[in-house]
Amino acid sequence: MDPPSVQLQADLQHSVLRAFSTQRPVLTHLNADTTWLLQLPYPKGALPASGRTHFNILIDPWLQGPQSDIASWFSKQWHAIDSSVRTIAELEDRLRDVQDITYILGVSQMKSRKRFSHGVSTRSYIDVVVISHEFTDHCHKETLQQINRAVPVLATAKAADIVRSWNHFALVQETPPFRGNYSDWRSTSFWPLPDWLGISRMISETDALYFHSAILIFFNVAAETTSGTLEEDAGKAIIYSPHGIHADHVSHLPSAIPPIKTLALLHGLHDINISFTKQLNLGAHNGLRVQRLLKAKYWVGTHDEVKRSGGILAPFLRREVLTLQKALNKEKKERGFVADQSDLADMRDVRFAALRSGQSLLLE
Repeated sequence: MDPPSVQLQADLQHSVLRAFSTQRPVLTHLNADTTWLLQLPYPKGALPASGRTHFNILIDPWLQGPQSDIASWFSKQWHAIDSSVRTIAELEDRLRDVQDITYILGVSQMKSRKRFSHGVSTRSYIDVVVISHEFTDHCHKETLQQINRAVPVLATAKAADIVRSWNHFALVQETPPFRGNYSDWRSTSFWPLPDWLGISRMISETDALYFHSAILIFFNVAAETTSGTLEEDAGKAIIYSPHGIHADHVSHLPSAIPPIKTLALLHGLHDINISFTKQLNLGAHNGLRVQRLLKAKYWVGTHDEVKRSGGILAPFLRREVLTLQKALNKEKKERGFVADQSDLADMRDVRFAALRSGQSLLLE
């Protein structure tokens, strides 16, 4: 087994076992760029699939091989760092192993061990695939076609049309919008999602390509009380914005009804543009504005891999490699002295994580 796979297996086992004992989500970075596995615990009272303990969401899968948009002569990229799993089959094996460990330790209430029968099983440990953009570093055909065709896919309108054209998946649905006048997250919980989970997309109508948008993953982990009612204030959100989203476009989220608390914001740090004309990734300075608005408990970097690139577009790409500290230092320089209760000071409580390929984070 290669070192990245060993790292993934060790991190998954350690983090998931901790998570299963505390009923917390686990976020795993499957490559160095923007492919993620989000494992959400089934709430108490929910009926897990086949005795499973977590619902597995695969986000923007691109594991290996090149990606190109328009044409390879125009733009082509490769991962500079190997993905922690090279194939979907390897990912399925890791998920199966973790589930088996929980069975052995008695965390799962499965009555029998149901392992994969390679080549004949119709089951998958991936419960849903989410695609944030139609571009091939998010919607990668060679990776997606390795996934069991029975796994449902939620995608943007353009990405959904592309995926449907392959005639591979049985169900491909467009991710619904989440807007200020339509901001009850429960309305985004639709079949085949369980009723405690909602997935939607936040966009700006002024952004022609919806490039700077966000995927919103809402979940209700409320447990039943002794009186049979549900605990209040249980709604959580994972906000995934690989290119960044402007703060004013998420301004209505903190006032959503019912209330939602942002558990994690996935937003990149690097500022990337095309020769200072077309802004691609908004970077850390924008991320600071979004974080201050959402007050996420965790800020996780994403889409910051410095990939190998070719094509005529490559020489025109401009990347400013930023860190959170660099962005804060620039603000301090611009603002001068800062009091303890200022916008700069409030970032001290944020748990920032830059996960390498294969690393996991327990969202406590």
